[in-house]
Amino acid sequence: MKPVLGIAGYVLREALSRKFILAFLVGITLVLAVVALSLRIEVVDGALAASRLFGEELKNSIRSVDVALRPVYQAAAFLVFYGGILFGIVACSDFAPSLMSPGRIEHLLALPLQRWHLLAGTFLGVMTLALGGTLYGTTGLVLIFGVKAGYWTAGPLIAGLLACVGFAAVYAVMLTTATLVRSAALCAASGFVALVGGIIAGYRQDLTPFFEEGLGRQAFRAVTLVLPRLSSLAVAGGDIAASTPLEVRSLGMLLLGVLVFGFGALAVGFWRFEGKDY
Repeated sequence: MKPVLGIAGYVLREALSRKFILAFLVGITLVLAVVALSLRIEVVDGALAASRLFGEELKNSIRSVDVALRPVYQAAAFLVFYGGILFGIVACSDFAPSLMSPGRIEHLLALPLQRWHLLAGTFLGVMTLALGGTLYGTTGLVLIFGVKAGYWTAGPLIAGLLACVGFAAVYAVMLTTATLVRSAALCAASGFVALVGGIIAGYRQDLTPFFEEGLGRQAFRAVTLVLPRLSSLAVAGGDIAASTPLEVRSLGMLLLGVLVFGFGALAVGFWRFEGKDY
């Protein structure tokens, strides 16, 4: 495990040297600052009396503050989920190809490391970045709304963790792509394809009737059966953030499916990397 942690630390140092972590934190802090400074909430006896956003008064009937804030938490959960994954795809697409660039990969393989240590450490380092950014952003959101409205909930935090699980499946595909082609652009493209495929897979039951009976419908069902249902995970995150009943039948099975897909993609990457000549 120590070699894996060493490679993960190497990825984090690489991110730090590129000012990536600083830009990451500054971006999240600016978003939180805009929300904190532009939102005004007046709460009377646990009910929302008035609210302003960017100086404009929002039309709100008198409701308990937890009910009034549900749409806000739901929107924040979707923003964290899809925005976080998109940002992660763009920002992390270069880590694995850079690690496997000519000269560097030969140097790393000359060290007393096994090949799977390199992939596992890269995956762990990137997920540490994603988890740290998610916890920072969602904790800030919880604090802002908790202080302004007096309503405290860990829902956005849990929704952020679900977003990390979704990104893990997407980055597993990107890392496996890096073992096939050392291209940051193609890694990012594979991440986008995995994200869009995961969104479509979450709505496979609704989309299936649009395909005519036959080979096309069977192929659509077969492909979307394998893909992680990311849109369903995003909906579950929104429900948890808003403290509303879950629309998905089983959150545990949904998470298991996403994780199995991610580990499967990683297994393909490990197998390909072990047999590759450098």
